[in-house]
Amino acid sequence: MDSVLLMDEAAIKRALTRISYEILEKNRGVKDIVLVGIKTRGEFLADRIAKRIESIEDTTITSFAIDITNYRDDQEKNGGMIPVKSSLGIAREENYPIDNKYVVLVDDVLYTGRTIRSAMDALIDLGRPKRIGLAVLIDRGHRELPIRADFVGKNIPTSRSETVDVSITEIDDNDQVTLIKED
Repeated sequence: MDSVLLMDEAAIKRALTRISYEILEKNRGVKDIVLVGIKTRGEFLADRIAKRIESIEDTTITSFAIDITNYRDDQEKNGGMIPVKSSLGIAREENYPIDNKYVVLVDDVLYTGRTIRSAMDALIDLGRPKRIGLAVLIDRGHRELPIRADFVGKNIPTSRSETVDVSITEIDDNDQVTLIKED
Protein backbone atom coordinates (compact mmCIF):
# COMPACT_ATOMS: atom_id res chain seq x y z
CA MET A 1 0.00 0.00 0.00
CA ASP A 2 1.12 3.50 -0.80
CA SER A 3 0.12 6.54 1.27
CA VAL A 4 0.14 10.25 0.52
CA LEU A 5 -0.05 12.99 3.16
CA LEU A 6 -2.97 15.27 2.21
CA MET A 7 -3.12 17.55 5.25
CA ASP A 8 -0.71 18.17 8.08
CA GLU A 9 -1.47 19.73 11.47
CA ALA A 10 -1.25 23.31 10.15
CA ALA A 11 -3.54 22.56 7.19
CA ILE A 12 -6.14 20.97 9.46
CA LYS A 13 -6.00 23.96 11.80
CA ARG A 14 -6.49 26.38 8.88
CA ALA A 15 -9.40 24.32 7.51
CA LEU A 16 -11.19 24.25 10.87
CA THR A 17 -10.64 27.98 11.33
CA ARG A 18 -12.12 28.66 7.87
CA ILE A 19 -15.08 26.38 8.60
CA SER A 20 -15.67 28.26 11.87
CA TYR A 21 -15.82 31.61 10.07
CA GLU A 22 -18.07 30.18 7.35
CA ILE A 23 -20.52 28.86 9.95
CA LEU A 24 -20.65 32.31 11.56
CA GLU A 25 -21.13 34.04 8.21
CA LYS A 26 -23.90 31.69 7.07
CA ASN A 27 -25.72 32.08 10.40
CA ARG A 28 -24.95 35.82 10.67
CA GLY A 29 -23.43 35.28 14.11
CA VAL A 30 -23.68 32.75 16.91
CA LYS A 31 -27.39 32.99 17.71
CA ASP A 32 -28.98 29.53 18.04
CA ILE A 33 -25.93 27.55 16.83
CA VAL A 34 -25.44 24.05 18.23
CA LEU A 35 -22.53 21.87 17.06
CA VAL A 36 -23.05 18.11 17.10
CA GLY A 37 -20.02 15.92 16.49
CA ILE A 38 -20.54 12.43 15.12
CA LYS A 39 -18.59 9.99 17.27
CA THR A 40 -15.72 9.47 17.25
CA ARG A 41 -13.52 11.93 15.36
CA GLY A 42 -16.38 14.30 14.56
CA GLU A 43 -16.86 14.81 18.29
CA PHE A 44 -13.36 16.25 18.69
CA LEU A 45 -13.55 18.29 15.48
CA ALA A 46 -16.83 19.83 16.71
CA ASP A 47 -15.14 20.75 20.00
CA ARG A 48 -12.29 22.43 18.11
CA ILE A 49 -14.70 24.39 15.93
CA ALA A 50 -16.69 25.42 19.02
CA LYS A 51 -13.52 26.72 20.69
CA ARG A 52 -12.60 28.72 17.58
CA ILE A 53 -16.07 30.24 17.35
CA GLU A 54 -15.97 31.03 21.07
CA SER A 55 -12.64 32.82 20.68
CA ILE A 56 -13.87 34.75 17.64
CA GLU A 57 -17.19 35.82 19.17
CA ASP A 58 -16.26 35.82 22.87
CA THR A 59 -19.26 33.67 23.79
CA THR A 60 -20.06 30.05 24.61
CA ILE A 61 -21.30 27.58 21.98
CA THR A 62 -23.25 24.43 22.78
CA SER A 63 -21.44 21.36 21.48
CA PHE A 64 -22.03 17.68 22.13
CA ALA A 65 -21.37 14.30 20.55
CA ILE A 66 -23.88 11.87 19.12
CA ASP A 67 -23.45 8.12 18.78
CA ILE A 68 -25.24 6.89 15.66
CA THR A 69 -24.42 3.19 16.03
CA ASN A 70 -28.06 2.19 16.51
CA TYR A 71 -29.12 4.16 13.42
CA ARG A 72 -26.69 2.70 10.90
CA ASP A 73 -28.20 0.69 8.06
CA ASP A 74 -25.09 -1.46 7.55
CA GLN A 75 -25.11 -3.26 10.90
CA GLU A 76 -27.23 -6.04 12.31
CA LYS A 77 -29.78 -4.87 14.83
CA ASN A 78 -31.33 -6.94 17.57
CA GLY A 79 -34.97 -5.99 17.85
CA GLY A 80 -34.79 -2.82 15.77
CA MET A 81 -33.46 0.67 16.42
CA ILE A 82 -33.05 2.07 19.90
CA PRO A 83 -33.69 5.83 20.00
CA VAL A 84 -30.63 7.83 21.00
CA LYS A 85 -32.25 9.39 24.05
CA SER A 86 -33.32 5.96 25.30
CA SER A 87 -29.98 4.32 24.62
CA LEU A 88 -28.17 7.07 26.49
CA GLY A 89 -30.70 7.15 29.31
CA ILE A 90 -30.91 10.94 29.15
CA ALA A 91 -33.95 13.16 28.79
CA ARG A 92 -33.45 15.24 25.65
CA GLU A 93 -34.77 18.49 27.07
CA GLU A 94 -32.07 18.54 29.74
CA ASN A 95 -29.04 17.70 27.65
CA TYR A 96 -29.76 18.22 23.97
CA PRO A 97 -31.03 21.75 23.33
CA ILE A 98 -31.63 21.44 19.58
CA ASP A 99 -35.29 22.48 19.23
CA ASN A 100 -35.50 25.53 16.94
CA LYS A 101 -31.70 25.71 16.71
CA TYR A 102 -29.29 25.76 13.78
CA VAL A 103 -27.60 22.39 14.28
CA VAL A 104 -24.31 21.84 12.50
CA LEU A 105 -23.37 18.17 12.27
CA VAL A 106 -19.59 17.70 12.23
CA ASP A 107 -17.73 14.67 10.90
CA ASP A 108 -14.25 13.86 9.67
CA VAL A 109 -14.94 12.32 6.22
CA LEU A 110 -18.00 12.54 3.98
CA TYR A 111 -18.15 9.55 1.67
CA THR A 112 -21.42 7.77 0.75
CA GLY A 113 -23.66 9.97 2.92
CA ARG A 114 -25.03 7.06 4.94
CA THR A 115 -23.37 8.14 8.18
CA ILE A 116 -24.91 11.60 7.82
CA ARG A 117 -28.35 10.13 7.11
CA SER A 118 -28.02 8.07 10.29
CA ALA A 119 -26.96 11.15 12.25
CA MET A 120 -29.95 13.13 10.99
CA ASP A 121 -32.29 10.30 12.06
CA ALA A 122 -30.68 10.35 15.51
CA LEU A 123 -31.02 14.14 15.74
CA ILE A 124 -34.71 14.00 14.91
CA ASP A 125 -35.15 11.59 17.83
CA LEU A 126 -33.60 14.25 20.08
CA GLY A 127 -35.77 17.15 18.95
CA ARG A 128 -36.74 19.42 16.07
CA PRO A 129 -33.95 21.68 14.83
CA LYS A 130 -34.80 24.80 12.85
CA ARG A 131 -32.29 23.62 10.23
CA ILE A 132 -29.38 21.24 9.94
CA GLY A 133 -26.02 22.02 8.36
CA LEU A 134 -23.07 19.75 7.72
CA ALA A 135 -19.38 20.47 8.27
CA VAL A 136 -16.73 17.91 7.27
CA LEU A 137 -12.97 18.01 7.26
CA ILE A 138 -12.76 15.90 4.07
CA ASP A 139 -15.28 15.37 1.26
CA ARG A 140 -14.09 12.45 -0.84
CA GLY A 141 -17.10 12.05 -3.14
CA HIS A 142 -18.92 8.81 -4.11
CA ARG A 143 -22.30 9.73 -2.64
CA GLU A 144 -25.00 7.06 -2.50
CA LEU A 145 -27.55 9.47 -1.02
CA PRO A 146 -28.39 13.07 -1.99
CA ILE A 147 -26.36 14.64 0.82
CA ARG A 148 -23.81 17.46 0.53
CA ALA A 149 -21.69 19.33 3.01
CA ASP A 150 -22.27 23.03 3.68
CA PHE A 151 -18.74 23.49 5.05
CA VAL A 152 -15.78 21.50 3.71
CA GLY A 153 -12.18 21.60 4.85
CA LYS A 154 -10.86 19.96 1.69
CA ASN A 155 -12.36 18.16 -1.31
CA ILE A 156 -10.33 15.07 -2.18
CA PRO A 157 -11.35 13.19 -5.33
CA THR A 158 -10.77 9.50 -4.61
CA SER A 159 -11.40 6.11 -6.13
CA ARG A 160 -13.46 3.59 -4.20
CA SER A 161 -10.36 1.46 -3.67
CA GLU A 162 -8.61 4.28 -1.78
CA THR A 163 -9.03 5.07 1.90
CA VAL A 164 -8.88 8.46 3.60
CA ASP A 165 -7.35 8.15 7.07
CA VAL A 166 -7.91 11.06 9.46
CA SER A 167 -5.71 11.13 12.54
CA ILE A 168 -6.40 13.59 15.34
CA THR A 169 -4.35 14.34 18.42
CA GLU A 170 -7.10 13.46 20.90
CA ILE A 171 -7.19 9.85 19.65
CA ASP A 172 -4.12 9.22 17.49
CA ASP A 173 -1.51 11.54 19.06
CA ASN A 174 -1.09 13.57 15.84
CA ASP A 175 -3.11 15.61 13.34
CA GLN A 176 -2.94 14.55 9.72
CA VAL A 177 -4.99 13.29 6.79
CA THR A 178 -3.54 10.55 4.64
CA LEU A 179 -4.76 8.98 1.40
CA ILE A 180 -4.01 5.26 1.32
CA LYS A 181 -3.87 3.72 -2.14
CA GLU A 182 -4.33 0.00 -2.66
CA ASP A 183 -1.61 -1.65 -4.73
